[in-house]
Amino acid sequence: MNPGTLSEPPTDFADKKIEVVSFTESLFRTHGINRSPIFYGKSGQYRFDAPDATYGVLYAGCDAFCAFVESLIQIPNRRVVTTTALKAKALSELKAVRPLRLIDLTLSGALVRIGADARLFSADREIAQLWSKALHDHAIAADGLLYPSRLDPTRRAIALFRDRAPKIQEMSRRSWYAPGPQRQLLVRIAEHYQVELIEDHVVTPRKPATRQDGLFDQSPR
Repeated sequence: MNPGTLSEPPTDFADKKIEVVSFTESLFRTHGINRSPIFYGKSGQYRFDAPDATYGVLYAGCDAFCAFVESLIQIPNRRVVTTTALKAKALSELKAVRPLRLIDLTLSGALVRIGADARLFSADREIAQLWSKALHDHAIAADGLLYPSRLDPTRRAIALFRDRAPKIQEMSRRSWYAPGPQRQLLVRIAEHYQVELIEDHVVTPRKPATRQDGLFDQSPR
């Protein structure tokens, strides 16, 4: 049986009992290497954006694997990443100044108790944004959501609400293509997801300089 489209939050959603968890771990985010990793968007393009743009949302992963797969793998059956893309992107580790209060949608029973299911993480984004609004407006006043990655449900992702979340600090930032430990991490992730890394920056050999009499000819006349 085809379950169809996920339903909108029920009209009595505000009366549902929702609990939050205390999250003290680091957050990991892929972003433009020359941009700040701390960005709360209101574009309405992403899954848990506010449908009415009343609050910004910051997306991050709970580990580097999640930060990679959610940002650099757009189409699962075309797992190709170029070195140009890797050099243009950075992996940053972030930390909140206090424990985050998150609604944990990865826990057993969490979705059923609020009247949702796994389509919340992979189906219609417009419906997911209505759920974001309902969860944001709930009296529990959570800082954000903890949910499974769409491309790797064993990894956890986070959506933070700007009007609730505490200050987020940048702990480190490295190019995804940086040498040393970062390159080793990249190789492990690429092997894990069977991603093909392609060197797409080809250096064109310089043409030999044209010999001009009097400029390069130093031989005696």
